Amino acid sequence: MRQPKQSIAAREAFRAGRTQDGVRMIQEAVQQASLWVEPMRCAMRRVVVGQDRTVERLLVAFVANGHVLIEGAPGLAKTLTMKTLAAATQSSFKRIDLASDTLPADLLGTETFDPHALKPDVRKGPIFTNLILAEGINRAPRKVQGALLEAMQERYVTIGQVVFPLPDPFFVLATEDPTEQDTRPLPPSQVDRFLLKVVATFPSLREERLILERADLGDEAPRVGPVIGAKEIREARMVAQSIFVDDRVKDYIVSLVYATREPMGFGLDLDHHIRYGASPRATLGLLAAARAYAFLQARGYVMLEDVKAVAMDVLRHRVAVTYEAEAEGMGNEDIVRRVLEAVALP
Repeated sequence: MRQPKQSIAAREAFRAGRTQDGVRMIQEAVQQASLWVEPMRCAMRRVVVGQDRTVERLLVAFVANGHVLIEGAPGLAKTLTMKTLAAATQSSFKRIDLASDTLPADLLGTETFDPHALKPDVRKGPIFTNLILAEGINRAPRKVQGALLEAMQERYVTIGQVVFPLPDPFFVLATEDPTEQDTRPLPPSQVDRFLLKVVATFPSLREERLILERADLGDEAPRVGPVIGAKEIREARMVAQSIFVDDRVKDYIVSLVYATREPMGFGLDLDHHIRYGASPRATLGLLAAARAYAFLQARGYVMLEDVKAVAMDVLRHRVAVTYEAEAEGMGNEDIVRRVLEAVALP
């Protein structure tokens, strides 16, 4: 597939060095490739009420080609948000309810024998779609969790002896319901594969009143038409990867992640509160998310504020606290917040 001229120019400028001409070329490419962002925000806001921050984080992960884990109570428009995103991006969408009796084959598909054709017959599962809402991933058995996360990472599925690539784009929003009792929390090695973990909150009083008004509209409720297609999505991701990142910003990213492992080196007395810190995958994820966030602002370079804006969502699920910290009422978000306060801007 031939790469768009803007993407080629942006990559060449990025490799050429930190010249003003190079940054200007990247800026022009970003501005051209991000023309759909504001129409997308408006389209999503027209349908989804009270979840602006969640929508913004979904767009960050979508541009960064990552996946999102969302924690929140039922009824916070997660299905509506994904349906709306699918309609706006001309993508296929499926909602999968995961339960304690779900099998990997229910997700991936199965291979059976066709007695008429005398050959194996592969039936693909619901994972073969562009956008997936995996409801209740913390209810699913370990094998199902592993199958989903492996597909997210590798972007292909093996059924029988045949390897099938997943569609492009392929984006997963997995949900965790904190009110569930019989759950199986994701192991650290698996939760680390999500680019972002977002905590969905209830809408404000004004927003909930607007939700009530929308419900009365019935078939006349606002709907979303196509905003971008697969070609524009690939272009956006390619251009976002070329966004310029200064050495000071890279140093800040590394310092934030390292401070979750060696807090004493940054003046934080948290050694007895952190069970384990963020992995190198968090460093790469923080860079990718910061670039995507800058892209959504139509900027060809990453600012330190971009890193701070996405740091909590990139790090909160990658830091685990000790029992001592829990006894003191300190959670992983408290650790990340203190790290952000302690690590000085370069």
